[in-house]
Amino acid sequence: MDWSIQETARMTGTTSRTLRHYDAIGLLPPTYTAHNGYRYYDETGLVRLQRILLLKELGMPLNRIAEALEATADPIAALGDHVHSLGRERARIERQIAAVTATIARLEAGEPLMAEEMFDGFDHRRHKEEVTQRWGREAYETSALWWESLPSMDKQSWKAMVEELNQDWTNAAEAGADPGTDRCQDLARRHVEWLRAVPGTPAEDPSGNLDGYVRGLADMYVSDPRFAANYGGVEGAELVRDSLENYLNMNAGQPQ
Repeated sequence: MDWSIQETARMTGTTSRTLRHYDAIGLLPPTYTAHNGYRYYDETGLVRLQRILLLKELGMPLNRIAEALEATADPIAALGDHVHSLGRERARIERQIAAVTATIARLEAGEPLMAEEMFDGFDHRRHKEEVTQRWGREAYETSALWWESLPSMDKQSWKAMVEELNQDWTNAAEAGADPGTDRCQDLARRHVEWLRAVPGTPAEDPSGNLDGYVRGLADMYVSDPRFAANYGGVEGAELVRDSLENYLNMNAGQPQ
């Protein structure tokens, strides 16, 4: 049995545009293309797509996914490796659930909290190495110190603000908004203001390379599935990137 691109998109929770992008970069070519131009996928194609989506969920960028797919010809062995990776991730999430559940129980019972128990499965330093490599140890340490010094309510407000911004980007992408519209340019302005509010970054430094920093992040939103997921996937990330680039171009030479 073969499945059309629309059926495949619906089954996997992705989009036809994403599948066409995978085809364009050679990651997932269709099994065949019908006379009407529709792409179709057979069982082998679906297995390959399943592996792609699994590796994306594990945070692997598309170029490395392509390498991983070519490195393992046996799909059964490869899927077995994925199962092990997912098992480790499930164990980490289960530890987080248990930690939060224990915190709730102790708060409800009026018992003292146990710090070691509360943060089992959490690691706020998971991006430390990446940030250090990209922007230096001082940038990471300054940002980390700022974040740790924030009161709990301020952290909650900050997270809510970021979640709202991400959701607004996702909504704009789902509505098919154009990067040059007032809607997207206002989102781009908010996005840049958010980046400038984080201490230790080139965006916050008055003498830093704001333009290069924002453009670099914008490219990373698209290339790294961990970031693209914040905007509903690659399509949303592409809207963010294009809107930010448009905003920077329109405001070149002006104080921001």
